[in-house]
Amino acid sequence: MYQIKSYIKFLTKATNQHGVHSPFVYNFVTKCLYDNTKYPQYNALETYRNSLKESKAELTITDLGAGSKVLDSKKRKVSAMVKASSSSKKESQLLFRIAKYFNLKTILELGTSLGMGTYPLSLANKTSQITTIEGCANTSAFAQSEIEKRNIKHVEFITGSFTDTIPNLTTDKFDFIFFDGHHNKDATIQYFEALLPKIHNDTVFLFDDIYWSKGMTEAWEYIKNHKSVKVTVDCFYLGFVFFRIEQVKEHFKIRL
Repeated sequence: MYQIKSYIKFLTKATNQHGVHSPFVYNFVTKCLYDNTKYPQYNALETYRNSLKESKAELTITDLGAGSKVLDSKKRKVSAMVKASSSSKKESQLLFRIAKYFNLKTILELGTSLGMGTYPLSLANKTSQITTIEGCANTSAFAQSEIEKRNIKHVEFITGSFTDTIPNLTTDKFDFIFFDGHHNKDATIQYFEALLPKIHNDTVFLFDDIYWSKGMTEAWEYIKNHKSVKVTVDCFYLGFVFFRIEQVKEHFKIRL
């Protein structure tokens, strides 16, 4: 019910590119978010998704985050997991476009799950270095196996809690950090602040499920108002954060 009410409220305030006066955000919206190009990599993404839907594998899950709103069993079928909690087809394609548009070289993903976010990020630039962290060892191993089957060599898989693993990251600065795990207000703020030392002027943060719960929306509001943040783009399911010092502080709500 919270998400439905939030979505209705979002629609009353959201706009498209015509409501955007910032050249930087206008280009991002028109050339990335609204890019309708049928990239050949989309076929690979669909093949990957279909292979997971048809998988007979069953994983014993250790869930360190907020868990699934659909699946509550500790033993879950991969085919059910991809339908219930992995990045949607639309989101996977968008992640590919983001990596391509910003020409991302260093990427951090918090929450590997089945690799539905990792894989599109890896397809955009074969010279990028991707680090993905997953709390569940069985899920991480499965995703690593599936991605390596596709000859993807530039992804580092780390297993462990975000709290334990973030302080040990060796990459000095990240171009992009995707927050896609532990959908909890305090944890989201904690990881956001812990990773601020890893940003540069053009770093992009992306938060998944910012209207997952009242607490997640409160975390999103905290992030928007943080002194380091200059521009945010709220697409309801996803929230983009930019730190560019040359930008005027602005917040946008954009319909996808």
